[in-house]
Formats: sequence, structure tokens, C-alpha cells
Amino acid sequence: MNLEQQLIERLQSFAPSHLEVINESAGHGGYFPGKESHFKVIVVSEAFQGLRLVQRHQKIYAVAAELMSPGKIHALAIHAYVPSEWQGQAPASPNCAHAPKQ
Repeated sequence: MNLEQQLIERLQSFAPSHLEVINESAGHGGYFPGKESHFKVIVVSEAFQGLRLVQRHQKIYAVAAELMSPGKIHALAIHAYVPSEWQGQAPASPNCAHAPKQ
């Protein structure tokens, strides 16, 4: 099972009403086809109710911890919402200074 699938499986523990896991590795330096190093996750779940943003991130990092070891996920952009906050779109990721030039 690849890293993206493993991350999706772990994030399912929040019983999300909306979940997106986007492999953004191609926009970063050292990319090669199939590389899995940079991800953006959008998780909408009642499990975040009453939690501050940092607490939501801590919960996500806790379930993803094993996948964040060297040689696995290098960067994880987290957008965690409760359903009442979700507006259908998360912010765009910034461009990486070391991204391959097109």
C-alpha cells in the first residue's frame, strides 16, 4: 500500500464528512514519477469540534506519525475543519522555491 493510501486509511479514524489527500510532491525539488513526500490533507470532521487549530493538527500528526519518518512523508499541509466551518475549498498551497522549472 502506498503512502497516500496509508494516510487516507489513518485519517478515516476521524469519520470525516469530507476527506481529500493530495500528493503535491511533483511541485517540489527532487521529484521523480511516483515520489510521495509532500501531501496536503483536507479533513472535515465532528471530531475536531471544540478543538483549537493546533489541537486539530496534533490529532492528525498523531495518526500519521509512523508515516512521517525519514524516507516517507517529508511535509504535510493540514486543513482541518468542523462541518460548520467548511466552505467547500481549502487554501491553495504555495509554490516551492526548489520546484522543478517548467
